[in-house]
Formats: sequence, C-alpha cells, structure tokens
Amino acid sequence: MTFRCALTVLFLAASLHAQTADPQQLQHRVDELQSEVQELKSEIAEIKKLLPAANSAALSSAAPRTSPAASTPPVSQVISSDDRANLDFLHDTTINVMLDSYYAYNFNHPYNRVNLLRPYDVLSNNISINQADLVVEHAPDPSAGRRWGARLDLQFGQATDTLQGNPTNEARPQIYRNIFQAYGTYVAPVGSGLTIDVGKWASSLGIEGNYTKDQVNYSRAFFFDFLPFYHAGVRANYKFNSKLAVNYWLVNGTNQTEATNAFKDELFGLVVTPNKSVTWTINYYLGQDNADRVLSNNCGNVPLQPGLCSTPIRPAPDGRTHIFDSYVTWQATKNLSLSAEGDYFISRVWREPTNGNSSAPAHVDGGAAYARYQLTPKIALGARGEYLSDHNGLFSGVDQSLKETTLTYDYQLADGFLMRYEWRRDFSNRPYFYSDTVNVLRKDQNTATVGLVWWFGRKQGSW
Repeated sequence: MTFRCALTVLFLAASLHAQTADPQQLQHRVDELQSEVQELKSEIAEIKKLLPAANSAALSSAAPRTSPAASTPPVSQVISSDDRANLDFLHDTTINVMLDSYYAYNFNHPYNRVNLLRPYDVLSNNISINQADLVVEHAPDPSAGRRWGARLDLQFGQATDTLQGNPTNEARPQIYRNIFQAYGTYVAPVGSGLTIDVGKWASSLGIEGNYTKDQVNYSRAFFFDFLPFYHAGVRANYKFNSKLAVNYWLVNGTNQTEATNAFKDELFGLVVTPNKSVTWTINYYLGQDNADRVLSNNCGNVPLQPGLCSTPIRPAPDGRTHIFDSYVTWQATKNLSLSAEGDYFISRVWREPTNGNSSAPAHVDGGAAYARYQLTPKIALGARGEYLSDHNGLFSGVDQSLKETTLTYDYQLADGFLMRYEWRRDFSNRPYFYSDTVNVLRKDQNTATVGLVWWFGRKQGSW
C-alpha cells in the first residue's frame, strides 16, 4: 500500500508539469495529490507503531530453538557447595616452591673441599643443592572473619643438615629433619589482635633468614651460623599501633624441637617502627640449654619409641644462656637499603659451684653491617662487613677474632629466577682455615660463588 501511494505521488507530480495549461485539471490533480499524501502519512504512522513488535518477533524467529534441558545452567548450579568450599579454601592458601643451588670455589683448595664456618655454602668445587623447599600457608584473616591459620615449611638438601641434625641439640633429629617450620596461628580478639603461634618456627634472633632470595648476600654471616636457627613452643605478638609491637616466646630451647631439659627458654622482644623507612628490632633471650639426661639402652622391655630411653644426669648442669640481639633496617632511598646488627651472647655451664663444679662464662660479641642498592629492576649490588669476637671458642672452638667482607651482584633474569654472584673473604687473627695440606692451617679463606635460585607460588614478599 505504501509503495502504491509513493508511485501515485510521483505520477501526479509529473503530471503537473505536463498539464499546467488547464486550471480545472490542475486543481483536480492537486486535490488528488493532497489526498494521497494524507493517506501516505497515515500508513507511515501505522508502520512506526508496528516496528518494535516486528523487530522482537524477528529476533525470536532468528534465535536457535533449544529445550530447557539443553540450556547451560548457571555456574553456581554446576559447582556443588562442597566444591565451592574447597575452592574458597584454596583461594586463601598459598603453595610455594623454591630451589636454591650453587657452585663455590675456595682459593685455599682445601683438601676436604670444606668451606669452614659456612652454614649453607658448605662445599668447595662442587655443584650443590643448598636447599629445596615447599611452603604451604593458610594465613589468618580477621577482617574476613577467619582468626586461625597454619604454615608448613618442608626442606631438603644441604641446609637441612645445618638446621636439623645436630645430636647435641636434638635427641631425635631424624623425626623433624625435613620440617623447618610447622605452626598453627590464632588471632585472639584482644585489642588490635593478639597473634599466637604454636609449633616450630624460624628464629628471629639475627637479621638474616633461611630463604636466599630474601637476603642481601648468598652466603650467611657468622652470626647466622652461631645464633639459633629455630625454636619450638608458643609465641605471641601484639601490635599496640603502627609504631610499636611486642613479642614473647616460651620455647623448649635453642635449636630444640624436643627439650633436652626441664627448663623453658624465653624471649622478650620489641619491634619499633618510628616511620615507614625504619624498623628496629630488640630481643633478649634467656635460656638453659645443658642436657639433664643422656641416651641409654638400659630400659629393658619397656615399649618406648627409639631415642626415648635415657638416664638422668645428677647433678645436671644448670648454667644460663643470655642473648642480647638488636638490628635495624633503614630504607634510605627508594633504591638504597642499609642495615646493622649487634649481638652479645654469654653462656655458663654451671650457675654456681656445685660439688666442686664451676665454670667461667664464655661469650661472643660483635656485629655486622649491610648495604643493598637496586641499580635497575633486574640488577642489584649488596655488601656485608662483619666482626665476631669468639671468647673461649664458644662459636668456632678456638679463641679468636673473626672478620669477613662479602660483595654480591644480583641479576634477576625473570620474576622468580635469580642469579647471584659473590666474592667473600674470611680472615682471623689465628691460623684456622683449611688449606690443601692436612694439618696446615691458614688465617684467611677466599671464595667465589655463583648461586641460582628459582621460586614460584602465590605468596608475596619475604618467605
């Protein structure tokens, strides 16, 4: 109908030009034209009213016809409530892996290929696996209503024998050898939140830690090797505000998952953060680490686990250990970080003369300074200087003064892959370090090390 009206209008318009000489015919044609135009307007108005319904019908006819059973259900209907709970749990859990390997060359050419006083880079001229780690953590989140959490660090490799395996400290080290950390956490609703950990954790005595990627240098300082590596027991942390936090520990001993005596060691600590660029930690540790029993094979047929048969020592040494430890870190600029550590360690075998037994205190004191500069996002330089005075040979077995300087070059090839090059010089005021000849000692020890560290996982920051 609309097409016909349009043709009529065009025909009438053409006729006007052809018949302009007859006024009556012209008027007749004009009346017809006005009538056709009015009819055309009415039809256009009707079409506009029908247009939305027509489009909707066209879309419906174009859509594929499927039965309700064939339609895709919502995701919430595909995943069961149990599966959703598991996914939510894993969403807040980090699973992290690290592999730390190295090659060290000792310029003394030690006959036994041993780098003395090195807790981790223990071998010379050897491609070594320092440690392989698996870290699983489900941290508490009080803001989300979850006040509990847990962490497990499993460790394998050379570092494992340093951290776990000394029968002087552990009666049964084989049980815990690969468990570096294992503790549960609860944040009690006290003030801003009282964090309580129960289990085994890495010691915070001393500024250096276990994971190489988080340290300034590849090798560890003398004081890392000397101070405790771990503790087992219960610890609490309370933050009064953004500037002050306090720590308290009650533990079995130093480097003791199972206690070797009835005494419980304690730590009292402060963490002061005067501003965003400075963090200062102050620790005092009181311990008693002399065993009050020795392993025995005279328990008869009593069903005991291996290593639990023992005979008491009477009288048992009761001398105390006191550790004063403090370290501070200053983020001087965006790229420059400076740190310093000071330690005083004193220990006695006996507190007072008992049955003729008495002992003079043995002590170790000294400190270390660190600097790290981030040249580019991939390149960093690190340095450490350290002095340790070992009175009566409490650390090294020889009364001596030990010093070391270390320079480190970092190149991070990718996120999670670090190459670390290191030059280190250890020296003493007495001949102490191995040489290429048995029973011939030197006053210094120089090493060059290349470390390769890989890690991945969702845990951010330091491990």
